[in-house]
Amino acid sequence: MPTIARLPDLLISQIAAGEVVERPASVLKELLENSLDAGSKAIQVHLEEGGVKLIRVTDDGCGIAKEQLALALTRHATSKIVSLDDLERVGTLGFRGEALASVASVARLTISSRERGAGHAWKLRGETGAEPEPAALMAGTVVEMRDLYFNTPARRKFLKAEGTEFAHCADAVKRLALTRPDVAFSLTHNGRNLFQLAPADSARRIADILGDDFLAAARRLEAAAGPLTIAGFAIDPTRATDARDGQYVFVNGRYVRDKVIAHALREAYRDVLHGSRQPAVCLFVNIDPALVDVNVHPAKTEVRFRDSRGMHQFVFHALQRTLAAPVQATAAPSLENRGQTTVSPAKPWSVPGFTGFTPPLRQQGSLGVGEPAAAAYLAFARAAQGDDPASPGGGQALAEMPTTGEAPPLGYALAQLHGIYILAQNARGLVLIDMHAAHERILYEKLKAALDNRQIATQALLIPAVFSAEPVDIAAVEEHAAALAELGFQIAALGPNQLGVRSVPALLQAGDPAALARSLIAELREHGISQLVTARRNELLATMACHGAVRARRLLSLPEMNALLRQMEETERAGQCNHGRPTWTELSLEQLDKLFLRGQ
Repeated sequence: MPTIARLPDLLISQIAAGEVVERPASVLKELLENSLDAGSKAIQVHLEEGGVKLIRVTDDGCGIAKEQLALALTRHATSKIVSLDDLERVGTLGFRGEALASVASVARLTISSRERGAGHAWKLRGETGAEPEPAALMAGTVVEMRDLYFNTPARRKFLKAEGTEFAHCADAVKRLALTRPDVAFSLTHNGRNLFQLAPADSARRIADILGDDFLAAARRLEAAAGPLTIAGFAIDPTRATDARDGQYVFVNGRYVRDKVIAHALREAYRDVLHGSRQPAVCLFVNIDPALVDVNVHPAKTEVRFRDSRGMHQFVFHALQRTLAAPVQATAAPSLENRGQTTVSPAKPWSVPGFTGFTPPLRQQGSLGVGEPAAAAYLAFARAAQGDDPASPGGGQALAEMPTTGEAPPLGYALAQLHGIYILAQNARGLVLIDMHAAHERILYEKLKAALDNRQIATQALLIPAVFSAEPVDIAAVEEHAAALAELGFQIAALGPNQLGVRSVPALLQAGDPAALARSLIAELREHGISQLVTARRNELLATMACHGAVRARRLLSLPEMNALLRQMEETERAGQCNHGRPTWTELSLEQLDKLFLRGQ
């Protein structure tokens, strides 16, 4: 019978190190968290050979007293929690009391520290029986780790190349630097200084780490619901890339990889991303520590929310509101304006009050000269034309900008290019609009709102649109006639191999009824009506909107073009079509001047 025996302390620590010390970046993360918890305002990181040969972290924190140095290297010894209540409301980055002991068991560890007010510093080597000895140090703490896995060579074989390990270490520094822009960070590798971050505001620190391009392409997000707040930046859907490593999410200042939040991000972006592009975000979530469990995994990168569904809905709706902002709310502010929000250790982002989640659904009219939002601009457009404004080729005379009042965000239409693009002039320069993509989004949002309110208006056709159909198509139409009617369609069998469309949604009356019906029936046969009105509801409406949108090569009058622009400004997510492609872009006067070398 096997004998049960107590494991030696060193082996216990080495087993624990297998959970905490995965690679050099794991060591660095733990040391940096200790430095931040100690109240440091400047942290220096020195690495050699990707952190395998050396990791040295120097800080100016509160320091450790001589008599507590040995205790700091003992397993389950910490100054951050003393009771179960503390564990349930963890407010520090570190708390488990395992990191230093685990590192000391698989590497050569030395810690030097000078407590504030002490006469001098003390140094202790992480070796059995070692005693503190005097050391030279102005203030704070220096933790030095050398030769990772020197005593467990089998584990060292699992480490990657030096460049790979260094990249992980650099990421660890950057993630923590994002949460604390008030702290200075520097990183040196093999004697070469890689970066030095001075204390800054939140936006400047994000730009320093993620790049000015990210900040320029991102939308600011701020929301709050009771004690729960979220703030940060989310990439504009039209500027997203295929990179999968652009999501930085922090909960109470702690970088996390949380499935609940990650799913909420994907859902919020689902309707606006093109192809395989991925959402890129830098978000800071603050929540009552009692409502989140950070003691789920030794590495502390996973958390568990007491109300996972509530957190999912909060993140989803906050981000969806930001992405759905009308055109006039999406103009990118300057870096200086973005940086007005500051970060503090206790509350990384200061967020104003938040009144609710779901924006009210707009009841929008159809595209045309009778649209109320466009009425003020039609008089100007007609006056600028030399012929009938309602005629297909009307409005070819150049339109002047109104001399009074502020120009709307998308400006006023000037002309059409190849029957595909609308050229408009606003206060900043030239605006180019893909008219089909823009109209497609407008119809899509209107269809969603109408279906949510069960108010899809129908338009009867004077002459039914007849098309050939298979018997299985006719059977599907007859079986789901009521559901099709809810979507605004009346389709009936006119013969053994024919179907006729008698009415369509009024929003889509300009489209091809037969093509609309064929597309709808194909979706119906493939997915069934239950999926079409639940899981694939938006995909179906997007298909309908695509068929009903104004087609390329169609000539529009100036009033029609301006009406389209005004509706874009009133429509959520108008910056992207239903497939995630951009619907408009802008060239400023400065950009145009550069194209023609003006002033050079």
